[in-house]
Order: sequence, then structure tokens, then C-alpha cells
Amino acid sequence: MSDFTDKDILIAFRDENSRNYAFNLLVKKYQQTIYYHIRRIVIDHDDTDDLVQNTFVKIFEHLKDFREDAQLYTWIYRIATNEALAFLKTKRNRSFVSFNDVEHQMSNSLKESQFYNGDEIQLKLQKAILTLPEKQRLVFNMRYYDEMKYEDMSAVLETSVGALKASFHIAVKKIEEIITEH
Repeated sequence: MSDFTDKDILIAFRDENSRNYAFNLLVKKYQQTIYYHIRRIVIDHDDTDDLVQNTFVKIFEHLKDFREDAQLYTWIYRIATNEALAFLKTKRNRSFVSFNDVEHQMSNSLKESQFYNGDEIQLKLQKAILTLPEKQRLVFNMRYYDEMKYEDMSAVLETSVGALKASFHIAVKKIEEIITEH
């Protein structure tokens, strides 16, 4: 599996005879990464599973049109990020609650989740991250957990590298303040 590059997968996907095989390779290559990326945004395991599935359905539907203007993984991240953010927006609108209330619900569900296995320090960090505005939270998660380069984040979030660096710096400061206060 690791012998296949994104380019190999794209070439195989464009051939009708190997399309399903190529897509399976793509899913195996990116499924876990995308799961954790979405999970850090929406927190809930079941919602994450649904969103991962929706993400890969969209990828399958649009991969034949992928122009390779960007790297495949940044294109996949953009789709996953958009799915997760659209889900949160719908959740807030459907519940008629504020952004802070949804974040508070997500924070409470962390400790109750049977799928969360972090220690107390990790829980404290996750709760601190959930207090960040949406964009700062995204930038922090992509940089801290995914170790994504600013240039790649810029492609995913369609924001300048300078703005991303500033967002990350501010997010780190806010998280430090929250953790040291509690």
C-alpha cells in the first residue's frame, strides 16, 4: 500500500478498470488521518464517522475532475474541513444555540465519550482548544496534531501563510492562559 503515491492512485482512478481499486487505496491511505482531523473539529465519534463517510463519497464523486492544481492531500483536507464546518454550522442553526453553547456541549461530551481515551492533561488541552474561535481551532489542530506546514494549511483553508501563523500564535497563547488558570 505504501508503494503507491498520490499520482499512482490518480492515474489508476482515471482508468475505469482500476477505479474502485484506486479509490480503496486512497481510502486506506487517508481514512485514519481524515478521521482524526474531523474528530478534533466535531468531537463526537458517531458524527465523525458519518462525516468521514460523506467526505469520501464527495471525493469519489469529484476525484475524476481533480485538476492537480493542489496536492491531493490538501484537496482531501479541504473537503473534510468543509464537511466538518458545514456540520457544525447546521448543528448550531438547527439547535438555535450560539457557537459557545455548541462548543460547551462538545466539551462536556468529551469526558462522557467511550471513544475518548486521553488522560486528564489531554482532556484539559481538548477543552481549552474548544474555547478557541473556529478558525484558530482549525489552525491549531492542523499545526499541532497534523504537523501540517503553513503552506499546506494555506491551500486547505485558502488563507495567507501570515494570517495562519498569527492565528496559531494567538491560539497557543490562549490555550496556555486557559491551562495555567485552571
